[in-house]
Amino acid sequence: MLSEYEWQAILLSLKISAIAVLFSLPFGILMAWMLARCQFVGKSLLDGIIHLPLVLPPVVVGYLLLISMGRRGVIGEFLYDWFGISFAFNWTGAALASAVVAFPLMVRAIRLSLESIDRRLEQDARTLGAGSFKVFFTIILPLSLPGIIVGAVLAFARSLGEFGATITFVSNIPGETRTIPLAMYTLIETPGAETAAARLCVIAIVLALISLMLSEWLTRWGRKRLGAAC
Repeated sequence: MLSEYEWQAILLSLKISAIAVLFSLPFGILMAWMLARCQFVGKSLLDGIIHLPLVLPPVVVGYLLLISMGRRGVIGEFLYDWFGISFAFNWTGAALASAVVAFPLMVRAIRLSLESIDRRLEQDARTLGAGSFKVFFTIILPLSLPGIIVGAVLAFARSLGEFGATITFVSNIPGETRTIPLAMYTLIETPGAETAAARLCVIAIVLALISLMLSEWLTRWGRKRLGAAC
């Protein structure tokens, strides 16, 4: 049986991951569309910045969030003084850290889906008088839906495993920021808690496997759907 401590970490992880995906998804779709369909000065730089969390040490990402979004950070101080919003040392900060680290995976999956859509479908729609917004919401968005779902699932799975950026930005606070990875870290350092750490390890592996299998199934389904549409 799982203890209250373990359940708390699992439920908090699911909550933080879901919030991270929910709020980052609109930005992920926008960035993916810009990278897939637009040509502008600085596109390569934007692409590099978006994918930077994939290659940076997570601790560096957490430190950058701390100095920018912390209570006395460049952006965080403004948000706190004017709107009373604070990300540091609470679960919203953990969601922000998870969203930033997982964002490149989301954008990449959606971008690949957008690039696989036959542009002739859009051209035909415009020929028939459809405007840009109508083309986007009636053709591009529905056809890219499998990629959007895959991107969301991958981002959710990555958020579940986030550790370095989270502990650097919002610390390891029980019931507030202590997700599965942070709970495991605490249990590993606690004498006699090896069994609980092992249980959380198994749960993390199961959740990750389910997410990856779901992502693979959705990818195959999306390819069949696009093939049928074409």
